[in-house]
Amino acid sequence: DMEGSVFVFPQESRSAHVQVKAKLEQPLNNFTVCLRSFTDLTRTCSLFSYATKKQSNEILLFRTGPGQYKFYIGDKFLVFKVPKRLGESEHVCASWESSSGIVRFWLNGKPWPRKGLQRGYTVGVPASIVLGQDQDTFGGGFDAQQSFVGEISSVFMWDTGISTSGVLAAMQNHPDETPIFGWKNFPYKILGEVYVKP
Repeated sequence: DMEGSVFVFPQESRSAHVQVKAKLEQPLNNFTVCLRSFTDLTRTCSLFSYATKKQSNEILLFRTGPGQYKFYIGDKFLVFKVPKRLGESEHVCASWESSSGIVRFWLNGKPWPRKGLQRGYTVGVPASIVLGQDQDTFGGGFDAQQSFVGEISSVFMWDTGISTSGVLAAMQNHPDETPIFGWKNFPYKILGEVYVKP
């Protein structure tokens, strides 16, 4: 149980990351990813990277600097502009449904206007899921200039969409719906210099 803990990524790195050891059996036609990050980086950094052997940017949640997130599905992306908040952690959730292509995005529990991306697409399996680095190949191909420095916690993923009340529950680490993986029973392996701290 990781509740009350965070992953600390202490410095820029070409190798340090957290592997999420989740076994996804079925391709995804819907999903939601939530996590909390705390960083003072002003450059681009990768928070959550889901790669398959065919597609390195199958799902990618990228912070492109204070006030902006990029969300990729199948190597196409949307940009969400948010208020610049320095010195505060940011809780983000992004969900997608294949049937409509609708993407929902929340920052600190507040929904942003919905947008559309990759209608009819299916997110493949098996997947390599990584925190703190952007995979350019399956499980690797990292670039230090895109590495995350700071703290990541409260990571959840569902194979469904989620409501705003579900996002608020996830922010408290007590989700309404059972996730594929979540912070209460987080399956991970640390590679390189990443620490688990209270």
